[in-house]
Amino acid sequence: MTSEDSDRAAIRELVCRYCRGIDRLDMDLVRSCYHDGAIDHHTGFDGSVDEYIAWVEPKLRGFDGTMHLVANHLVEFAGSRALSETYGMAVHWGTPSDSPRLNFTSGFRYVDLVERRDGEWRILERYASREWTRSEANLFMPREGPGPAGRRDREDYVYRLRSQLVTP
Repeated sequence: MTSEDSDRAAIRELVCRYCRGIDRLDMDLVRSCYHDGAIDHHTGFDGSVDEYIAWVEPKLRGFDGTMHLVANHLVEFAGSRALSETYGMAVHWGTPSDSPRLNFTSGFRYVDLVERRDGEWRILERYASREWTRSEANLFMPREGPGPAGRRDREDYVYRLRSQLVTP
């Protein structure tokens, strides 16, 4: 694997960590994806990363759940900086199920200026562009039966299993 391939993989993982943080309401994980002083531009928000986290967390808590799915990912390198463009879809569901503001799917792009500092890639500036939105009101069905169900906190099984990782 070339250095560029390794950097590309690290930047894609950065985007996936951000999505995990958003979906699990792990704002520490979200914050760790940005450099100090980073700027975020979202639909309805424009400001510093710390202001963004204070803005987005209560909005996310208004949903029963969210799921961000990452698709196409392109990276252009220029030394210790890179431009990352990520296409994806985000599913949102909430109660009441007939609320289009709580039950929708959107197509998005994350256009990120990222920088490697001390060997770690993080976001300097992000444009989160909502490309389209489709209402899913009254389309979500209840679970079919018992079984694993994700949680939106650090009690989710991904954190439980993660704690069992040991370095040989």
